[in-house]
Amino acid sequence: MTSSSPALVSKAPHMGTTIFSVMSALAAEKKAVNLGQGFPDFACDSQLTDLVGQAMREGHNQYPPMPGVASLREAVAAKIEALYGRRYNANTEITVTAGATQAILAIVLAIVHPGDEVIVLEPCYDSYVPNIELAGGRVVRVPLTPGSFRPDFEQIQAAIGPRTRAILINSPHNPSGMVWTREEMHQLQDILAPTDIVLISDEVYEHMVYAPLQHWSAAHFDGLAARAFIVSSFGKTYHVTGWKVGTVAAPAAYTAELRKVHQFMVFTVNTPMQHALARYMQDPAPYLQLPAFYQRKRDLFRAGLAATHFKLLPSEGTYFQCVDISGLLVPEKNLSEADFCQWLTTDIGVAAIPLSAFYGNGFDQKVIRFCFAKTDETLHAALHKLQGL
Repeated sequence: MTSSSPALVSKAPHMGTTIFSVMSALAAEKKAVNLGQGFPDFACDSQLTDLVGQAMREGHNQYPPMPGVASLREAVAAKIEALYGRRYNANTEITVTAGATQAILAIVLAIVHPGDEVIVLEPCYDSYVPNIELAGGRVVRVPLTPGSFRPDFEQIQAAIGPRTRAILINSPHNPSGMVWTREEMHQLQDILAPTDIVLISDEVYEHMVYAPLQHWSAAHFDGLAARAFIVSSFGKTYHVTGWKVGTVAAPAAYTAELRKVHQFMVFTVNTPMQHALARYMQDPAPYLQLPAFYQRKRDLFRAGLAATHFKLLPSEGTYFQCVDISGLLVPEKNLSEADFCQWLTTDIGVAAIPLSAFYGNGFDQKVIRFCFAKTDETLHAALHKLQGL
């Protein structure tokens, strides 16, 4: 006699496989150049991996403190103060997380009650909405301005209601590469000032902002910092996305609530890597030099794309370049963004991501996203294929 499994009622009936996994699998199947998923295809600094081995040999292989290794939290607090002029208490206001995605889920679960509303600005990273829904919250979608992807403050103001618990922003912005200006951060501060709304500021690309612009962290602004969870990522900064180590800076009362969830979600984060990162951070050069490093790759990629019929959109920050595909002549006319990316991967041999995947309603504006966090050889190989369009 065989037994059947009891039926489950899904908590996430509308959640499918992330577009990044889908396109990376297709790229591997077709042996295409993968400019879709946002990860480097080059090695990190060997000094950093050497420091991991050193930490292991020194015996840092057991559980670290739940909030993170003290020396790493102190290094993060010192960096924030040096760059953004705000001192966070390393003991009570800095938490090491298992990457930024875990950080955001932990924040949402800590502060969002069933029925609370959370404003997200679309297009947005694909974990935001599922996080809010898993917490029992209601997602309130506000579109960024199509084309420029700048925040529309009239629509943000109109979206605020009595149940609004939080707003989630992302600068530099994935997928568009837009960077919030100082004036825009001030406008957000003014809008939130009379409210009790919490700010979740996703700043994982903070060290990828291109001259003459600069990154304006929520930590720069008294009125934002007082209500903000600020999320950062070592994976993005040091080319180690697979390590999944991030941080959250927040006022002590906020941090206490975050840690209640964090401790029962992952408890702690990889010990030897935390010790290695703490030592590596003593030299600020790697993150201070990162904008120039990626700006050169961006400019190389943009120069190559200029020889195609793609229309280049601005790339102010991140390691993403968005392009308008409406001017391309392809075998099948009027392809959707998603179908175009499938065709581009299968027939041309270059994988990209449709921007429609970052909208709840699949809004199709004929724009796709490439990742240029690749070796020059990879970029040249992709450009050779794309210039044949």
